[in-house]
Amino acid sequence: MTEPPLNYRTTHRITHRHIEVFRAVMTAGSATGAADLLHSSQPTVSRELARLESLLGYALFERVQGRLRPNARALALWDEVQRSWQGLERVVDRAVALGRSGAVQLSVLCLPALAHALLPGAAARLMRSHSEAHSTTRLSVTPQESPLLEEWMSAQRFDLGLCEQTTAPPGTRAEVLLTLDEVAVLPAGHALAHQPVLDLADFAGEFFVSLSAEDPYRRLIDARFAEAGVERTLRVETHSAAAVCAMVEQGLGIAIVNPVTALAAASERLVLRRLAFSIPFSVTALLPLYRPPLPEVVPMLEALRAQAHAIAARLPPAMD
Repeated sequence: MTEPPLNYRTTHRITHRHIEVFRAVMTAGSATGAADLLHSSQPTVSRELARLESLLGYALFERVQGRLRPNARALALWDEVQRSWQGLERVVDRAVALGRSGAVQLSVLCLPALAHALLPGAAARLMRSHSEAHSTTRLSVTPQESPLLEEWMSAQRFDLGLCEQTTAPPGTRAEVLLTLDEVAVLPAGHALAHQPVLDLADFAGEFFVSLSAEDPYRRLIDARFAEAGVERTLRVETHSAAAVCAMVEQGLGIAIVNPVTALAAASERLVLRRLAFSIPFSVTALLPLYRPPLPEVVPMLEALRAQAHAIAARLPPAMD
């Protein structure tokens, strides 16, 4: 029978206890301190640490005047151990929370722009209108861009997703919460700010702050200007609609962004205007088909619809 390679035999003899001892030594800074953390003895900790180094085939610590000083390999291993331990602590926290009476965690995956501009208002509505019924509900929000957002929702990893596309990824059901047109954002003192509605020709020759070249809305916007034969001066591009608004506020140009982000960014220094042409923007809720549904999803959707309606009502009136 062929003997397994050395690394296979080594890693399969390193136990969780060895890593626990290593973590305790790194945390406490000494074998004595580690022994106190582990409710063990200093000789036992030193023996387990020496065993770990023997199995690895290299030293993790320098012994200097009776003290343990971690070397570069120990520091690199410490980074990995910390990440793994944080994951374990999250698992433990989740397990404890599940044992509490009525404790529920509603996990929401959404685009970063919606985590900033839509979800906070909806969450506040949920907590206000269902304060007693949902006093033990915890909301976990994970911002993520496409296409990972759609992939993670298809994998049934979250209770609710919020995206801009209107079609449902595999394994999900889609519900459109909001459909509005994109809007223009301008510095308050810009010459075009006095116009209530901007047409394509108004952008001719203007400094323009754009979304990144890969963004689907960037491609739609560029196509409209190309069809009209209108040339802008592309000055800055960024992946984030919120960053676009911040650039515009600083006078770096004008831009076209989604109305949810524009309204959240509007201030005395940044104004938004309707467009005479249509570039539709939608917010869609994605619901996993094969993940056990939480009752809290329904009131969360109600709060999202109400917040979407409030956002639409804040837009300047459309021109006839």
